[in-house]
Amino acid sequence: MDNTRLLLGIVETVLGKGKHTSKHNYAFNCPFCHHHKPKLEVDLQVTPDGKTPWNCWVCGQKGRSLVNLFKKLDVPRETLLELKPFIKYIPQEKNGEIQEKLIIKLPKEYKSILQKSNSITYRQALAYARKRGLTDEDFIKYGVGYCEIGRYANSLIVQSFDKDGKLNYFIGRSFEKDPARKYNAPVCNKNEIVGLEYYINWKCPVILCEGIFDAIAIKRNAVPLFGKTLPTSLQVQLASADVKTVYIVLDNDALKDAIKHAQQLMDSGKEVYLVELNGKDPSDIGFQEMTRLLHQSSALSYAKLLHKKLELC
Repeated sequence: MDNTRLLLGIVETVLGKGKHTSKHNYAFNCPFCHHHKPKLEVDLQVTPDGKTPWNCWVCGQKGRSLVNLFKKLDVPRETLLELKPFIKYIPQEKNGEIQEKLIIKLPKEYKSILQKSNSITYRQALAYARKRGLTDEDFIKYGVGYCEIGRYANSLIVQSFDKDGKLNYFIGRSFEKDPARKYNAPVCNKNEIVGLEYYINWKCPVILCEGIFDAIAIKRNAVPLFGKTLPTSLQVQLASADVKTVYIVLDNDALKDAIKHAQQLMDSGKEVYLVELNGKDPSDIGFQEMTRLLHQSSALSYAKLLHKKLELC
């Protein structure tokens, strides 16, 4: 599946099923004149300057970008943001004014766990990090720290970095005994994030897992989804990279999502392995046992995938 197919999927959620006409062009029923035939044609090959021309051959409505089309149709902002990995720049608006892209920053209260302290909070953070199996090397690699006060008070902070080594996300995990909220994270559009991108080799098999602690436990080429869904940026990266094999390691409660992702990846030509953990997390299982499970798993076929779907019914 190339970027055109991924972009088509987004457009079809707005305009309905498209009809292939030529090259990268697809025709849809026009939402403006409601002609009974698909007369709204869209070129889904994004030009170097980010244009995706569209026009209706009946009513004459036209534009140079899907952004413009989506805004005319007043689609939800979340759908508009799904276009961002494909189109060079989409301005974000708030109260009619253009806003710069939201930049992820560490909380001002953040302290590196490598900086030793006599405080109780430091000792609790260090003990919790060791309990989760984090090593000194992990502290450096993932910029591990903690906060004593503020929104992330009594939380361990673990960072994710983009392909250029810049912070693109972080997770705060409370180490209190009975926290009101276990996990805390910055507000952002997670469709734009590829977790731990800086450490991923896109020419080798990739392992998709749910959380950042899972990725740390797996150690090798693991991408945390920071949830159960496949971010759009990650879909684009997997489609355009040389990755031939993908392992999906999600919790039991995310099996339906895992099967959906597996089919999507198989349809794009990837060899997919579904690794079931029987109610445990990779961070609980540990590196050696996870490695064994990965090696013991077998590639999914469409017949096996159908059987998994029927099991969930």
